[in-house]
Amino acid sequence: MNFDWLKRYMPRGIYGRAALILILPVVTLQLVVSVVFIQRHFEGVTEQLTGNLVRELNLVLDEMNAYDTPTAALVGTRELTQGLDLNVAFDVGAISGSLRRWFDFSGIIVTRELKNRVPGVYAVQLPDDRFVRVLIETSLGILRFDFARGRVSASNPHQLLVNMVFFGGLMTLISFIYLRNQLRPITRLATAAEAFGRGRKLSYKPEGASEIRAAGQTFLDMRARIERHLEQRTLMLSGVSHDLRTPLTRLRLGLSMLEEDEREPLERDVEDMQRMLDEFLTFAKDAAEGDAESTDLGPFVRTIVDLAATHGADVSLEPISGEMRLSIRRVAIQRAVENLINNAVRYGTRARVSLIEGEKQIKIRVEDDGPGIPEDLREEAVKPFARLDAARNQNKVSGVGLGLSITADAARAHGGRLVLGHSQDLGGLLADIVLVK
Repeated sequence: MNFDWLKRYMPRGIYGRAALILILPVVTLQLVVSVVFIQRHFEGVTEQLTGNLVRELNLVLDEMNAYDTPTAALVGTRELTQGLDLNVAFDVGAISGSLRRWFDFSGIIVTRELKNRVPGVYAVQLPDDRFVRVLIETSLGILRFDFARGRVSASNPHQLLVNMVFFGGLMTLISFIYLRNQLRPITRLATAAEAFGRGRKLSYKPEGASEIRAAGQTFLDMRARIERHLEQRTLMLSGVSHDLRTPLTRLRLGLSMLEEDEREPLERDVEDMQRMLDEFLTFAKDAAEGDAESTDLGPFVRTIVDLAATHGADVSLEPISGEMRLSIRRVAIQRAVENLINNAVRYGTRARVSLIEGEKQIKIRVEDDGPGIPEDLREEAVKPFARLDAARNQNKVSGVGLGLSITADAARAHGGRLVLGHSQDLGGLLADIVLVK
């Protein structure tokens, strides 16, 4: 059986679902008990009490039928009505109809039983919980009976329901407090995992049930392995890049002694090697370096664009309305945006930067008028050292294919992602750094 349609009505959070699992059975049980109590016990008791009174009323009516006048009937049955605790009188005033409060459910049963089992009853009045008035048509006139409400319905019938609701709510509250304490370690584990996914390391200690402790310890082991891997990668690339600087320096010194015609092409090769080493070092740096700071992305991105324009890049920034504040690592995001701008002006002639704010995310968008990247190669383009000769003309520039990879790492370190597409306006590549709020 498929219950996918039910998922959209379910709470999203674990607290909401736990509360639903806890409260739903309690409420259902109380409803079932309430229905059974009203239909079986409450209704049955009211019918029995009303039935006893019906017999008393019929007895009084039979006795009164033996008299010719209302006064004689009242005098002749006075001893009987007093013994039955009934106030009897002939009502010579205006005839009024039945009366019952809308929430008086037992009054429905009382009225039904009296009208069905006592001949001549045309009105039953239940104005409150203290007394009942019954108006009966007889051969001598309109006969009025007044008696206590407790004779036809159970006194305080709501006590069971009140007690059930009160103690049910009290036990549910106690259970929810206990359940919340059991769920707190799960939420703390989820918070720590989410923070690590965004490049932040929160203090976490496994707590709670044995299964939750095991999951927490597994998370700590996994986090430690990932950190060791990142550290080893950084050390390896940094060491290799640093060690190559010495022979490059010796090459420059040696080339300076050559003739100019022979020296220039070789110096260009050395400069290309130096640029590649710089890219290696940038890639080796952790995308989560530095502490996260609350930053207004508008002025932050405007500063990056102005700096790129100062260095000769044809780049513009779309107008920004309002404040877009987000907690980011400024160095990593700046490096990511600069890479996209450099790629845009490298493979095209101009670049355009814009900020797009959504309900749960903010996009830093960079577009260019270059050749773009085919859709089937975009996933490959963000991999380290990827060089897409068919899509981006590598003869124009040199590089090792780390720019998009560095940008993607920076986005992932903030819990986001890098999305590549096609620019409808400029016709080239569209790159979005998607940052989660």
